[in-house]
Formats: sequence, structure tokens, C-alpha cells
Amino acid sequence: MPIKILIADDHQLFREGLMTLLSSALNIEIVAQAENGKQTIEKAKKLNPDIILMDIGMPIINGIEATGILQMEAPKIKVIALTMHSEKHFIKGMLEAGAYGYLFKNCAYDELIDAINTVYAGKKYLSDDITEFIIHDYIGKPKNKQEDDPQLSAREMEILKLIADGKTSREISELLFVSIKTIGTHKQNILNKLNMNSTADLVKYAIKKGLISLW
Repeated sequence: MPIKILIADDHQLFREGLMTLLSSALNIEIVAQAENGKQTIEKAKKLNPDIILMDIGMPIINGIEATGILQMEAPKIKVIALTMHSEKHFIKGMLEAGAYGYLFKNCAYDELIDAINTVYAGKKYLSDDITEFIIHDYIGKPKNKQEDDPQLSAREMEILKLIADGKTSREISELLFVSIKTIGTHKQNILNKLNMNSTADLVKYAIKKGLISLW
């Protein structure tokens, strides 16, 4: 049986080009296209594809949020991020949301096919660049970091760093593709967990823990 693929991207020309490219693979069937996260979720639930090739920066619901929703509501469907975003918060966001793979849009055809086959077999697939990033990120973390802050989730730690870097709630919401209200909720949870009262307290805490650099 062919591997059923749903292509989710807000650029029609890219979707059409990818569909044409993948049509040459004998073991792949494109069952649908979607132009935003909401449409992706709806079509995925209806058509039950094996794999979704998911862009990140889509309207209505972005790729990270859509992946998280599908992970909860249709966990058998596997997601491969196919994007131009190489920033750390996008990579971590997709992997934490439950994506099985992460590829850049400029990857070679053979690598894309390899990723699809690998993920279909139930394994994770990361490009060499992403693997290198994860290794460096892991090595660069203080060994006692998780012990120091066991109560903060990965997303809360990410938001804490951005707050300490001087980013506003609006800027953080745009960077992470979530609503300002969501950022506000996370910030309040961080304050509550750390027993603090203000943004200034969070900045001092981040500096003390070495989460940001002063120069």
C-alpha cells in the first residue's frame, strides 16, 4: 500500500510543485493539500493520512500548534516539518509538539523520500543540520540546569529567556506563533512557579541562572 501524504503549506505554488515532485515516487500517494493549520487538522481527521508534510508559518493555526493538536487528537498521524525556518525556537517548538521529523525546504529529493520512508517506519528523522543543532544545544546546557528549574516546562524556559532578553509579549507571540493571551498565561505561570511578582524579578533570575548573557 502507498504511503498517504497530506501537504500543508500556505503557498500554492510550493504545494503544487511538491505534489508533482512526489508523484514520481511509486510508494507515495498525495491524498490532500491544506493551506493553513485549521484546514490541515480538518482534512487529517477526515482522510487519515500516514504522514503530513507540515510548514510552520501558516495562517489561522500555525504548524506548531496544528502538530500539537494532531498529536493529542490523531496521534497515529506522523508529522514531518518541511520549512525554511532554522531558528532554534521553531525547531524545538515542532519537536516538542510531537513532530517525527524536521527538514528544510531546500533539502534534496532523495533526503525527502528517505525521511518519509523512515518516519513511516515509526522512526524519527532529522537532517544533519538539525542533528548538529540538537547536539550542540545539549552539550551547551549546564548539567544542573534541569535540576535547578525542574518546575518550568521547556516552553516556559523559552519564554523566560525571551522576556529576559527584553522582548515584549507581542514580540514573543510573533516569534512563537501564539497569541499574546497565551504568552500572558505562560508568563503568569512562570511568576507563580518561581514565586515572583514582576518582569524585573524574572530578568534577575535569568541572569543569576546564566540563562542570558550580559554582553
